[in-house]
Amino acid sequence: MKNKFVQRLLQKEDPSVYQLKDGNLDPTLTTLDLIGLGTGMVVGTAIFTLPGIVAADHTGPAVPLAFIVAAIGAGLSALAYAETASVLPFAGSAFSWMNVLFGEFFGWIAGWALLAEYFISVAFVASGWSAYMQGFLASFGIQLPKALTGGFSPQQGSYVDILAAVAILIVGVLLSRGVHQVSRIENTIVAIKLIVIIMFVVVGATAIHPQNYVPFIPTHQPGTSFGGWTWIMAGASQIFIAYVGFDAIAANTAETKNPQKTMPRGLIGTLVLGTGFFIAVSLVLVGMFKYTNYKGNAEPAAWALRHAGHYITANLLSIVVIIGIFSALIAILLASSRLIYAFGRDGLLPKTLGHVNDKKVPNHALWTITVLAMILGSVFPFTFLATLVSAGTLVAFIFVSLGIYTLRKRERHDLPEASFKIPGYPYLPAISALFSAIIFWNLNVDAKLLMVGWFALGLIVYFGYGIRHSVLNSRQHP
Repeated sequence: MKNKFVQRLLQKEDPSVYQLKDGNLDPTLTTLDLIGLGTGMVVGTAIFTLPGIVAADHTGPAVPLAFIVAAIGAGLSALAYAETASVLPFAGSAFSWMNVLFGEFFGWIAGWALLAEYFISVAFVASGWSAYMQGFLASFGIQLPKALTGGFSPQQGSYVDILAAVAILIVGVLLSRGVHQVSRIENTIVAIKLIVIIMFVVVGATAIHPQNYVPFIPTHQPGTSFGGWTWIMAGASQIFIAYVGFDAIAANTAETKNPQKTMPRGLIGTLVLGTGFFIAVSLVLVGMFKYTNYKGNAEPAAWALRHAGHYITANLLSIVVIIGIFSALIAILLASSRLIYAFGRDGLLPKTLGHVNDKKVPNHALWTITVLAMILGSVFPFTFLATLVSAGTLVAFIFVSLGIYTLRKRERHDLPEASFKIPGYPYLPAISALFSAIIFWNLNVDAKLLMVGWFALGLIVYFGYGIRHSVLNSRQHP
């Protein structure tokens, strides 16, 4: 009986089943669309918010080093993602891949980790948008009632972030019209945003004070989470939110033209472009003002420009951020709706979530994640969300990196050969998994406790509902 139960947990999905079911989705995304989605997410809220917060809390002027460390870990994972996506071009990314490679239980664990990442990421991005919108309105003397300006924090007088909820709702409406139309909007927003980021770097560079870089790596202050290489690693862990864009790209593999070639190009292009912009922005930001000025500041880039006397550029940046952060919301709400769709497609959540309408949109999944994200984004404070979001990403990265070993054994047997292969096999996948595990270990206690609680809830859902309603129950696989 025990062996039968274990065999059921490890029962693998036939990739041809996913190929058939995902045929209802519309493959319209190109390499440029994927880079637009990925860059929209990677160079989203995080580039305008996290450099200042991480510099003040952990790294001081050395925040670019934290971005480089995070980029190395994310880059290794991106290579693993690229190979897996080229062989298994299905919706749901790591959830679907692990179902095929390791079995349903491991697929559920990977997918459940991603769901935490997506929920928190949508809320985090929307909260960042709200902070910039409030700063922009305040420059014209417009103030919202304090109770509506932030997550639930009675001691600060805020109870609900109404602007965050509105932002998520608007994006949900846009996505309900179809992925092809949204990708055009996304590419336009990303192009404008990159131009303004370049403008920030150029204008901000004229206000750099070299003394703000000294000492570049501050010594550790005992009893705090600031200073030294240990806290650069902690900063890298918090910054990892910037790289969830990789999974946001991969979740849309089933809606990509020629995914065997397009997906690796989109993933690697996003990594290179995003990392370059992060390093440039963070260097300029900590050079303009001493890092302590950015403590708890959710709009440090615009703040720095205003206080350096560049009011027109600051307001232009705020306007573009207000519009541009929508590109990150589009990318992650799109990816999260495809993950929820994949859960419904496989029967692990109610099958109605796997419904695809006549516009080839999984509308039930989309509106489920939209409503839940509106609640989460309007209730939880921005800085709290920023510390939690990376955990689910790192768990998924570990799974995908280790999955390469099983994938290679099956390529050219019951799976096609990858058009892109991670170099340095068999060493690099292990290094990638280890790197993500180290960064996970450096997350704060709240993030790790959240994941323990989230996985406990996931086990209850799986054994209470998922395993009994799974479509695998009606089929036998070797």
